[in-house]
Amino acid sequence: MVMGILNVTPDSFADGGQFLDPDAAIRYALKMAAEGAEIIDVGGESTRPFAPAVTEAEECRRVLPVIERLVPQVKIPISIDTQKPAVARAALAAGASIVNDIAASRADPVMDRLVAETGAGYVAMHMQGTPQTMQIHPTYQDVVAEVGGFFADRLDRLQEAGVNADQVVFDVGIGFGKTLEHNLRLLAGLKCFKNLQRPLLLGVSRKSFINRLLGVDLPDRLPASLACAGWAVAQGVQILRAHDVAATVQALRMTEAIIARTQ
Repeated sequence: MVMGILNVTPDSFADGGQFLDPDAAIRYALKMAAEGAEIIDVGGESTRPFAPAVTEAEECRRVLPVIERLVPQVKIPISIDTQKPAVARAALAAGASIVNDIAASRADPVMDRLVAETGAGYVAMHMQGTPQTMQIHPTYQDVVAEVGGFFADRLDRLQEAGVNADQVVFDVGIGFGKTLEHNLRLLAGLKCFKNLQRPLLLGVSRKSFINRLLGVDLPDRLPASLACAGWAVAQGVQILRAHDVAATVQALRMTEAIIARTQ
């Protein structure tokens, strides 16, 4: 599945400001759905490194009009990309059905209870630190093992809060408190997370680790993004979060066709 990214923000790293206007956001969401996106992920707070936090009220002001207008116009799920339980609750009430939480409710068990209460889908992402601190000397002994241990612990805590395991998807958090080497090791080790028996979501689209490896600026990162996406599907990842929906869908369908003929 491809999750299309809809940043309703002025400062996101790849498309900040392009879809801050609700009309522009709706048009772009409908375009992504027509291109094959099977989830639309709406976010009202940039999570790029060192991005400033925004208030709950401001985040709701950005995302709720878009979700309310979008839900009647598409037949695919809407995800709310937020760390804040109050924003998640308002978005679910407006018609979203998935919470995409970069913080994985590490510090606030209210999110766990909300997901249990509503039955919403829940994406729990691994991040070392916060967006304001995550790229200040991230350190691991074994990044694949530590992220896997984090997921196992989060699944236990979510189930203790009443969340069904079937609601949960994990995201290794490429670029969130990781160096280039950490990111590459996580990509190489994606199969290691299969033992959790939960779907994996991966977000690699246009990320800066591509520039650090290949020296390519933001407008030229699509080929590397697609290479990572194809690799991820071959390793068992089920959901790819992407800016370039049409190209990503085409790359994934080709990868799937090849894989089908190896079995």
